[in-house]
Amino acid sequence: MLEIRQLNQFYGGSHILWDVDMSIPAGSCTCLMGRNGMGKTTLLRCIMGLLPATGELLYDGQNLTRLAADRRAGLGIGYVPQGREIFSQLTVEENLRIGLSARRRKVRDIPEQIFELFPVLKKMLRRRGGDLSGGQQQQLAIGRALVLEPRLLILDEPTEGIQPNIVHEIGDIILRLNREANLTVLLVEQKLPFARRVASEFRILDKGRVVAGGRIPELTDELVRQHLTV
Repeated sequence: MLEIRQLNQFYGGSHILWDVDMSIPAGSCTCLMGRNGMGKTTLLRCIMGLLPATGELLYDGQNLTRLAADRRAGLGIGYVPQGREIFSQLTVEENLRIGLSARRRKVRDIPEQIFELFPVLKKMLRRRGGDLSGGQQQQLAIGRALVLEPRLLILDEPTEGIQPNIVHEIGDIILRLNREANLTVLLVEQKLPFARRVASEFRILDKGRVVAGGRIPELTDELVRQHLTV
């Protein structure tokens, strides 16, 4: 579904991503892993068109490299950034409706599936996003991305700063979307047990380079020690 070829990214005089080659198979749940500062978030932002990069990004065979971020969203790529970035002064309903504007197939109503996945959002439609707990804000951010009806969902550290019971719920939802709805998922995740639970594939970045990858059962203790342990 997503092919990344010879991707390089520079920030000022720093070379952040080095000749990244990566394939995200359709129907997979791929976990992008690595220690802090290795380029994971930078790579996601390049995929979404939020940072400039050289190389090729092919989504279902279409080159995304010169497309603006909103055009990429319109092709069916949902993105939940690190820190959620919801609109704190807007209501839950208003946050969700913002996602409707990026859909290729225009609709006026928020899909009922969002409230089936996140019942708490239906109860809080009139509440401001900034008044929600961290876990509720993350559910809102994921719901806003799902309003697009994406075929590829990108999540940047979806469990960061969230209470354990909500972490488990988010894991359940990712599994449901991936296995039942056949939604392709790419996520950055630091929690190893969570990654092993939800992901089918892994890729490891180290100093901006892809150094390992494969099926989740191939994520050995040696790879964890070498590239993930702090």
